Amino acid sequence: MRPRPFSLLALLAGFLGLWPIGVHAQPAAASPAAEAKPPSFTDEIRLFAYLEQSFTWNATGAGRGDVNELRVYDYREGYTFNMAEFSVKKDPTERYPFGFGLVVTAGRDAQKNHSLGIFRDEDDEFPFRNTPYFDLQEAYLSVRIPLGSGIIVKAGKWVSLLGYEVIESPNNLNFSRGFLFNLAGPFTHTGGLLSYAFTDWLTGQVGVVTGSDTSEDNNTAPSFTGGFVLQLLKELTVNLVTLVGPEQNNNDSHQRWILDAVAVYTGLAGLTLAGEITGGRESREPSVVASGTRRDPDASWWGWGLWGAYDFTERLRLALRQEYFKDAQGARTGFGSKVSLRSSTVTLQYRVWRGLVGRLEYRHDRADEKVFRARYDGSHVLAPTSKSMDTLSISMYYSFF
Repeated sequence: MRPRPFSLLALLAGFLGLWPIGVHAQPAAASPAAEAKPPSFTDEIRLFAYLEQSFTWNATGAGRGDVNELRVYDYREGYTFNMAEFSVKKDPTERYPFGFGLVVTAGRDAQKNHSLGIFRDEDDEFPFRNTPYFDLQEAYLSVRIPLGSGIIVKAGKWVSLLGYEVIESPNNLNFSRGFLFNLAGPFTHTGGLLSYAFTDWLTGQVGVVTGSDTSEDNNTAPSFTGGFVLQLLKELTVNLVTLVGPEQNNNDSHQRWILDAVAVYTGLAGLTLAGEITGGRESREPSVVASGTRRDPDASWWGWGLWGAYDFTERLRLALRQEYFKDAQGARTGFGSKVSLRSSTVTLQYRVWRGLVGRLEYRHDRADEKVFRARYDGSHVLAPTSKSMDTLSISMYYSFF
């Protein structure tokens, strides 16, 4: 069942009476003595919560079932209650060496994020239409071991290190997520992760996980993830991350690997620039093997993305995104054969009041094959009928902290 539309303002009015908006208030000037006081345990706890809803119109014509093909959180045309999220986190520090993270979510976006073993089993496949509209997105414990600059150990379920765009809408430049977010890599991992800062500008990470979007391992071999965070300048950060391991059900030998590089520059006032390049390969990918059309049954994919955003004022922002993704065997898209995708997105964002933000977005997707607007043909087979798709979305979110 679709969630029923409701008034965002009415919803916010109810919450505003219950939630303090302290993050938006101007702090009082601190005395020198107060500035010297070390932070308390509660000072190190970070709270984050938001609500988001949207309406998406498909100008090309949505596929059967009002589907916007190859999208993730704007997968359905029309109204969507996207997300209600509450997050509480604390990083380990020298003073308080234990940390934790808990992120719980509800809404249609949450339904798309399920990992195997948590509200999803092996019979469920994306877009997870029959799974619950809530999720345990993150749940982990962490500790700082006082060796050198401090080794941070984290264990539990946590979001993937790969990619520029993230699950939380307020932390992205655009409303929709691009092809790289949806098709190139995983959303979450379950396992352990070690982090160590070798210098002020170089941090290394290495982890052992059950796989991609998998909390209940679907085979008996682990996957490995890790990489480096380089703070080359104060305003320039580069992340280099890899993921390698077997991901197929009941198979430990067919390896998948992904390499991902992201650079973010914020050196000019009001301007954010970012770029990502990613690629992966999987040996004897099941859908390629099942097709029986290729002598080499391996699957490969790669892509790149560019983002740019400029804040004209404290309230008004314009963001652009350009992406390219090549699915060499059609395994990531489910198309079944080679397809190349391009996407251009422009998002106008306006901060209405405190944490209330509205977004208007136009997105144009195009492919070198017909992959959009799926319709039943004369043989009652669902088949795509268009090489392009244009959508217009309006969304609003409220961030409480």
